[in-house]
Amino acid sequence: MNFLKIKETCLYVTDLAQAKAFYAEVLELPLISYVEGKHLFFKAGSSVLLLFNPEDSKHKVSPPAHYGGGKQHFAFEVEDKDYEKAKAWIEGKGIKILEEVTWQSGKKSFYFEDPAGNVLEIVPQNAIWPE
Repeated sequence: MNFLKIKETCLYVTDLAQAKAFYAEVLELPLISYVEGKHLFFKAGSSVLLLFNPEDSKHKVSPPAHYGGGKQHFAFEVEDKDYEKAKAWIEGKGIKILEEVTWQSGKKSFYFEDPAGNVLEIVPQNAIWPE
């Protein structure tokens, strides 16, 4: 099997309206779908970010039930030349950067939280994982 990439990333949030305000209005991700009390779907480059209400999704029959909780994590990838611009853009939105890490490649990434406490990361291409 030759997988191309992870197409979807999923988070579980209980306050979808708050998540919608953050991801659509603050991070400016294009909204694909919003069903109140159920889910939010956003376009992120060539991938999709899924946000589910865990209380709803754990009772699904089809597609199969799934749910989770706690501080979840995913990373947005940006072009190398856009890393500092992305950092300034996040700070300009009033979002606190929790930490910036320098990886073995010499490149950096930084972490911040969404309103639900999930840990998001901005990472330049090939900073952490080889292509």
